[in-house]
This record gives sequence, structure tokens and C-alpha cells, in this order.
Amino acid sequence: MKQIPIKLGPLALLLTVISICLTTLVVLTFSTAQADMRLAERFAETVRVRYELEKQGQEFWQEVQDSVEWGDTVWLQEYRTKERGVYERVFEEGNTSLTIRMKVTGISAEVLEWRTVRSWEQDTGLNLWDGSSGWQR
Repeated sequence: MKQIPIKLGPLALLLTVISICLTTLVVLTFSTAQADMRLAERFAETVRVRYELEKQGQEFWQEVQDSVEWGDTVWLQEYRTKERGVYERVFEEGNTSLTIRMKVTGISAEVLEWRTVRSWEQDTGLNLWDGSSGWQR
């Protein structure tokens, strides 16, 4: 029998290209997974802080309602604002704050504002084109 020679050149080239493509996909998959993990951890921390502030606010609001019910609102004076009968309490954790504004009258208390704010600073490190320089009519 006569043996037919096998040419390995094209086959080796094809396997090399496939190996390079698979290696690239593996690297991209791992880097994307790490970025997703970092983003998920940041989001989890944000949610934890917001829920912690919400818990503190709910506990404070319960204290206010109990105090109004029993007629003992003297301790609220430290949270008084310039408006008559309006009190404000701010809870802070990190760069997030919860502001509670309430109106307390003789036998009732009413929430005027319940606002959660996360402070941030603008990143001025990027030098982006603002659309106005270089164009003249």
C-alpha cells in the first residue's frame, strides 16, 4: 500500500488561530467577571448603607410618634428649625445622608420630607471637548 503524506502546515495554522481566539476569549471573560464583581460589591454597599439609614430613620420616627402620643416632646427641641412646629433630623453614614423633616402639633406628627441623598464630586480629570472652542461663524 501506498501511504499518502499528510500536510500539517494548514492544520497547524488553523489550530494556532483557534488557540489564540480561545485564549483571548478566556482573558476577556475573566476581566469582565472581575469588573462585574466589583460593581456588584459597590452596589451591595450602597444598598446596605441606604437600608441602615432607613432603619435609623424609622426608629427615630417611632420615637417621635411615641413622644407625641405621651405628650413628651421636649427632647425634640434640639431638632427644631426656624419654622414653627417643624423639626429636622439628619442621619449620615459615609457620603449618604437621610433627612427627615416633620411637623409636630399638639397631638399629631406628620412627615413633611423623607429624603436620601448621596453626595458626589464631579470628576474634572477628563479633558472633553465642550463643543464651543474652535468653531466660529
